[in-house]
Amino acid sequence: MTQDELKQAVARAAIDYVVDGEIIGVGTGSTANFFIDELAKIKDRIKGAVASSEATAARLRSHGIEVRDLNDVESISIYVDGADEIDASGAMIKGGGAALTREKIVASVSKRFVCIADGSKLVQTLGKFPLPVEVVPMARAAVTRKLAALGGQPRLRTKPGSEEAFVTDNGGHIIDVAGLAITDPVALETEINQIVGVIAVGLFAQRGANVCLLGMAEGVKTLTF
Repeated sequence: MTQDELKQAVARAAIDYVVDGEIIGVGTGSTANFFIDELAKIKDRIKGAVASSEATAARLRSHGIEVRDLNDVESISIYVDGADEIDASGAMIKGGGAALTREKIVASVSKRFVCIADGSKLVQTLGKFPLPVEVVPMARAAVTRKLAALGGQPRLRTKPGSEEAFVTDNGGHIIDVAGLAITDPVALETEINQIVGVIAVGLFAQRGANVCLLGMAEGVKTLTF
């Protein structure tokens, strides 16, 4: 199976977790896009969706799915999103698609987090995928120094084909930190969160996944945490 076929398989499997008559939280990225396309087939069963990015909101609307503002929503039954890496505890690195802050916010208010990913995303130790950290632009240099002191190699994310800083939906910049072996994701998440100027770190450990649907050659494997 191709990677896209694996992503489509887990997206389809995630539909089984959708709660009828409820609001659904939807993540950002290629795997989440497959889920949105599947969700469109049952859109009459849900009240609407909360999007984790402008791109996701646009895709939901293109399918005729009502996009709700999180401030107007009392509860979200499930949040469905992909991951750049996930470990055996359900801790994840996310943010390759630059939506980590809003993803974290939506995940934090959702009753259940369903991670959908192809099998290559399951790792023993997080950190091979560079850890994204969203920062307030004026604090970029100061935060970079602090992240380097933690033992990583921080690098500013730039716009494709440019040396200009990539700007998130929130107006922040992203520093990608390579070279980390994250043996205690909760502790590192806490430490980075305490650096002044950090908006959010792409470690989802304090609030990790409850379920992970992994696309494997032999079918969809379900992990529960």
